[in-house]
Amino acid sequence: MIRTALALTVLASPALADAPEVPRFLAETGGVAHSFTGEWEYMVGGGVAAFDCSDDGLPDLYFAGGAGAASLWRNTSVKGGALSFERGTSGAEVDAVTGAWPLDFDSDGKMDLAVLRQGENMLMRGLGDCRFERANEAWGFDGGTAWSTAFAATWEAGQPLPTLAVGNYIDPLEEAFPWGACTENWLHRPEGDRLAPPVALTPSFCALSMLFTDWNRSGVPALRISNDREYYKGGQEQLWHLQPGEPPRLYTEAEGWQRLRIWGMGIAGADLDLDGYPEYFLTSMADNKLQALKAPKAAPILPQYADVAFAKGAHAQRPYTGGDVRPSTAWHPQFADVNNDGRLDLFIAKGNVSEMPDFAQSDPNNLLLQNADGTFTESGERAGVASMLTARGAALPDLNGDGWLDLVVVNRNAGVEIWRNQGTGQPRHWIAIDPQQPAPNLHAVNAWVEVRANGVTQRHEITVGGGHGSGQSGPLHFGLMDAPDAEVRVLWPDGTEGAWQTLAADRVWTLPRDGTASAAN
Repeated sequence: MIRTALALTVLASPALADAPEVPRFLAETGGVAHSFTGEWEYMVGGGVAAFDCSDDGLPDLYFAGGAGAASLWRNTSVKGGALSFERGTSGAEVDAVTGAWPLDFDSDGKMDLAVLRQGENMLMRGLGDCRFERANEAWGFDGGTAWSTAFAATWEAGQPLPTLAVGNYIDPLEEAFPWGACTENWLHRPEGDRLAPPVALTPSFCALSMLFTDWNRSGVPALRISNDREYYKGGQEQLWHLQPGEPPRLYTEAEGWQRLRIWGMGIAGADLDLDGYPEYFLTSMADNKLQALKAPKAAPILPQYADVAFAKGAHAQRPYTGGDVRPSTAWHPQFADVNNDGRLDLFIAKGNVSEMPDFAQSDPNNLLLQNADGTFTESGERAGVASMLTARGAALPDLNGDGWLDLVVVNRNAGVEIWRNQGTGQPRHWIAIDPQQPAPNLHAVNAWVEVRANGVTQRHEITVGGGHGSGQSGPLHFGLMDAPDAEVRVLWPDGTEGAWQTLAADRVWTLPRDGTASAAN
């Protein structure tokens, strides 16, 4: 299953420390040698897909290459030890790649890849053993000709295949290229055992991030789009209705949608305020947002959000070290519990677009650790991840299976950086959950996983999309602090509530829809 948007409900508990413990990250590329390169055509994009294609329980890495070729690196790390990777020959080493997201498109148990490019996008069918083949024709996927920069997927009710959203920046075949009008985003819906011709999501404003998410817990995910340009033409952030059997339709101001205009670059979701509904962190240039529903108990719930970034200490608008005081430029955001204390933390990849003089050149990545009161403390420098390279995409997988989430960052015109999480110096428990159901939607995209321990209920939404150019699949990771076990259940995509099961900590568990959980290690 895919993990790019998470939700966490935190209840007051004496088991949770008042201040966050800072994990120690060790720079350790494990032999990976890769860069996302290119000039203005690759100023946006530059991601990584983290997923297990070798079936050994450890995530492998597929990197966008920009002007160079993409590359896949098989994870050869020893469990709990130093990181190690070997470059593979996968069939997906194509050029002009801006980003990639793993998903099991055909629900055959082998993860596939959605590969976005400067030019024709590709769906790559997974063949097993980290090998892939082009599947555009077999699956009816029109890859287009645009400079594509955002992706999301969901399974609509009753459909055998996923619905895909592709965010297009500008089409090189248009006369006004390179800096003409934003071209149209596309929605690809199933039609039998293939995808139908794409439907334009008009208007489009140069999308840089997309996410299918059940923002109001209605059971029907909507499509959230973060846009970069054309505010003089009415450009703004967008939320689209996606009702089964109906054309996509924008939420309007009459429905409560509030116009928001930022240089939208990335989306991450997490429920941080006890109300059971996800908030959204939106990255931008200087003006990052953390949006919380204004009235989650209203009937109906309106898509009206208040910006709580400053109040929560999550605005991250300027560098916190390095001496450059100009505004920051933020790209990939991701919520993850990096210190296993049961509270989601926030990583933000930072880097100037391309020598823009009004914005910081020395712009360190952020690692914001969540405090017991729901605020955040900047800890990037203390943790050892305050890189000054020009970052774009990122992922937070457990690369060596030790229960501590590691960090992978893709930099523009510089080498990939990987940090191994060595923990906080304190023994902390964790659990990882892998829900599975019969096809279609084998990995239960848009289900919610709930974990109860220490008086805390954590809820993670399984999604495909968001971030910036980057996607991640694998068991969902939950920190448990000192709890030796946890109660776990799945709220399946059709609304069925699974039974609670008590599971031991420090293991990866497969949770079938009809059956008992089994430990993978």
